[in-house]
Amino acid sequence: MRDTEVIMLGTGNAMCTRCYNTCFYLRTPGGGLMVDAGGGNGIFRQLYRARVAVEQVHHLFVTHCHTDHIMGVIWMIRKISPMIHKGKFQGTLTIYCHDEARDAIITMCALMMPRKIYSALGHTIILRVVEHGETLPIDDMQVTFFDIGSDKTKQFGFEAILPDGQRLVCLGDEPYSPMSQQWVTDCDWLLCEAFCLYKDRNAFNPYEKHHSTALDAGRMAQELHVKNLVLYHTEDTHLSTRRITYTAEAQEHFTGPIYVPDDLETVKIIKTTI
Repeated sequence: MRDTEVIMLGTGNAMCTRCYNTCFYLRTPGGGLMVDAGGGNGIFRQLYRARVAVEQVHHLFVTHCHTDHIMGVIWMIRKISPMIHKGKFQGTLTIYCHDEARDAIITMCALMMPRKIYSALGHTIILRVVEHGETLPIDDMQVTFFDIGSDKTKQFGFEAILPDGQRLVCLGDEPYSPMSQQWVTDCDWLLCEAFCLYKDRNAFNPYEKHHSTALDAGRMAQELHVKNLVLYHTEDTHLSTRRITYTAEAQEHFTGPIYVPDDLETVKIIKTTI
C-alpha cells in the first residue's frame, strides 16, 4: 500500500523568487488533497517536476484569498475545465474554500476566463463552501476545516484524519491562535509557517506582517505536544542553509522531529510508535 506523504510543491512566502509560493499535495493510499496553488501558472511546472499529474487532482483546498495562494487556483481551473470537456480528465474538480474565497474565484473567473470555462463552475468545477468546524470525507480521509482566526484576511486551516488514524493539521500561512487549539493539541503532524529566523526578525519584520519565526513555531509545537513539525512559507535568501538553521532554531524549544523541506521534496507521513 502506498505511503501517505506530503509533496511540497512550494515552500516560499509571497515575494519569493528563488522558490515557489507555499502549496502542497497531500497524497494518501486512496487519493489526495492539493492545498493552495501558489501565485501563477508556475504551478504546472511544479506539478510536472513533482510527478503529480494534473489528472490526479480532484480535490483542492484554498486557505485564503492572498495572491500567492489563490492565483494558481485560477490556472488550475483554466487547465482542468477543457480537459474535462475533452474527456482527458475523469470526474470533477472540487474546490473547498470559505465563502470569501469562493466569491473571489467566481469574480476572477468571470473577468478572466472564456465563457465556456466560466460556465463550468458549479458543474464540472465544483466550488464547495466549507464552514468553521465542518467535517467532510475526502477520498480516504476525514477532513475538518476551521477558521484560524486571522487578523488580516479570512483564512481556514484543516485537520485530516489519515487512513492510519494519524492527525495531520495545516495552519495555513499565519501563526497559531487559540482558536485552533483543539485541532493542534496532541496532533501527529503540524504544518506551520515560519517566515524567518528569530535572529533575522529585524530584517524581515515577521510580526508586522502577522507571521512567526522558527523559534516561535518550535515553542508553540512543544507547548501543544505536537509530535512532528513541518516548517514552510519562509523567506528565500538563505535556501542553501535554511534546513540547518531553521531546524536548529526550532530545536531550542521543540524536542520532536522537525522537517524543513525544499520545493518538490516529499515528507513521508509515517506512523511512529513510542
